[in-house]
Amino acid sequence: MSQPSRILPQSKENLLKSYTKRLKDDVKSILDNFTEIIKSSKVEEEKQVSRLTQSAQDQYEVNVRAANIVRAGESLLKLVSDMKEFLMLNDFPSVNATISERSSTLQDMTNQTDQQLLNLKQELALNLYELEQSYYSSSYR
Repeated sequence: MSQPSRILPQSKENLLKSYTKRLKDDVKSILDNFTEIIKSSKVEEEKQVSRLTQSAQDQYEVNVRAANIVRAGESLLKLVSDMKEFLMLNDFPSVNATISERSSTLQDMTNQTDQQLLNLKQELALNLYELEQSYYSSSYR
């Protein structure tokens, strides 16, 4: 997860290591529980316990393992959320680039608006001059 070209502070490095460990643990939990569910689906020879008792026990085991898979899946979703939050809060170059880009866009809009206002001012001044000339040269004055 960490890039070799950037050196992260110790706390960030530890956090990234904990994310990696959580990821590996949750994926391993999902895989192990799924494997055990598949194993329990095999029909085995008669044992000392009755078939009905064995079926109830297998059903209970499958329910517990399915719940473990769901828990691991929820943990992975939480991990993704935590990683997104970490990225948003600690990716300063990206945030700075976005701010600079937005600032540049707004500056361009400001310059364009100023230019339009200047053009409008010149046009109004010209029209006002023409109106004044008409008024002062008119006989209705």
